[in-house]
Amino acid sequence: MAFELVVDRIHHQFGALSVLEDITFTIRQGEILAIVGPSGCGKSTLLGILGGLLQPTRGTVCVRGRMPSDSLNPFTYIFQDFALLPWRTVAGNVRMPLEHHPLPRSERSARVQDALARTGLTDFSHALPKQLSGGMRQRVGIARALVVRPAVLLMDEPFSALDAQTRDLLMDDFEAIWARENTTAAYVTHNLHEALRMADRIMILRRRPGLVREIVSVPIPRADRQQANARQELNRLYEQLWAHIRQEAQIADREMTNG
Repeated sequence: MAFELVVDRIHHQFGALSVLEDITFTIRQGEILAIVGPSGCGKSTLLGILGGLLQPTRGTVCVRGRMPSDSLNPFTYIFQDFALLPWRTVAGNVRMPLEHHPLPRSERSARVQDALARTGLTDFSHALPKQLSGGMRQRVGIARALVVRPAVLLMDEPFSALDAQTRDLLMDDFEAIWARENTTAAYVTHNLHEALRMADRIMILRRRPGLVREIVSVPIPRADRQQANARQELNRLYEQLWAHIRQEAQIADREMTNG
């Protein structure tokens, strides 16, 4: 039986401030759900709740069905700032999540080598992070996530620290990896073009308190979205998404500028 991540009526407050309100959705196995919305809508807070870093004020997050048998961590993060240990090699950074699991040395080594191979890092296993480009450092972050074979990837703006050219190249790599791995992911981003390229569905949150305004399906297969005949439909979906976000994004921008 395939698994699904079920989020039911999540509410969250920081003191008297209501951040999230009545958030309900499901992510099916093999699906990538992008979470978008204006600044201050609680996207990163929601991701923290999904991964167990935050306890919601009310509501539940659960996995229904059977998770992959070789998954060591059900939920694993990929961060925007790479979060690599500078004194460890590439292989050492990738190995780090395994060090808390009672695995035989041979299995630990095999998992590291497999994760490096899947992300094109085998030839860089002995390099230090400072010797790598931003895109390569983020590949190390991806390999470190894959080494535990997570059921769900939790991705917080994974490309935002990269320049546009590197971002496009890394998204190409992500698409190839996800096609092979049948990845399940919750994917926070401010970039609507990025969401339309990578996600199966896009959940729009309203500004504080964060509410689900709409969940939009992207009906074009991911492999076809770079084709010329897909542009018209993707442009239509972009306008639909931006229409929901524009006014609140302008309010948030003025508040940040004046704050």
